[in-house]
Amino acid sequence: MSGGGHLKRVRALHQRKFREAEGLFLVQGRKMVQELLASQLEVLELHATEEVSRLLGLTDALIAPAHDLERMGTFAHGNEVVAVVRKPVPSSLRLPSAGRFVLAVDDVSDPGNLGTLLRIADWFGAEQLWCSMESVEVWNPKCVQASMGSLFRVAVVPTDLSSALLKANEGNVHIYKAEASGADVFTVELVRPAVLVMGSESHGLSKGVLDSPGTSIAIPAFGGAESLNVSAAAAALCMEFVRQGR
Repeated sequence: MSGGGHLKRVRALHQRKFREAEGLFLVQGRKMVQELLASQLEVLELHATEEVSRLLGLTDALIAPAHDLERMGTFAHGNEVVAVVRKPVPSSLRLPSAGRFVLAVDDVSDPGNLGTLLRIADWFGAEQLWCSMESVEVWNPKCVQASMGSLFRVAVVPTDLSSALLKANEGNVHIYKAEASGADVFTVELVRPAVLVMGSESHGLSKGVLDSPGTSIAIPAFGGAESLNVSAAAAALCMEFVRQGR
């Protein structure tokens, strides 16, 4: 394929419809590509400048001029290595095992937030990340980048979240739903196996999830802020899960 052909094909993957049609996504930047190459994901193409290819030891990289890489990547500037990767086979939904928990996200629309939630799930040892079907696509370049490699380690399961929570409840899994009106999390015994459910940035939990079984919990406020970003709230609640489980 000519340089122009590669450029056109890679640029097409900036758009979701082409990522879905081809079953491919992009990974960009030195650190992310190094994380990628340490994973089990299938890399179809590596495009890099000669300098970065040499620095990272990318013996199979397709060398491209900097001006082409700037157009291939999605960063505002500094696109110097771009990988074309095959999407993995979607993971099946599994209930958390004894002593473990799953992080679930309900209609999270911001790709940066979803990527950060993946990092949080990875950091605190969540077994899977369940995503409602209305949540942003996990292969969105901004989400991939924000995950900082956690996307390569945490199984993401797109699912009908209400049905998944009913299945979890029937399987004797404890469900905790983050809500502003919930009980102070520091007064609640968090029992595992568990599912921790976080709502969207602007609308909170959907009606189907609100109507699902579970205990509503909240982070108490000690200052004047109106609310917490969903990622910040997830980190605080996951920390409490870990603290209580030690």
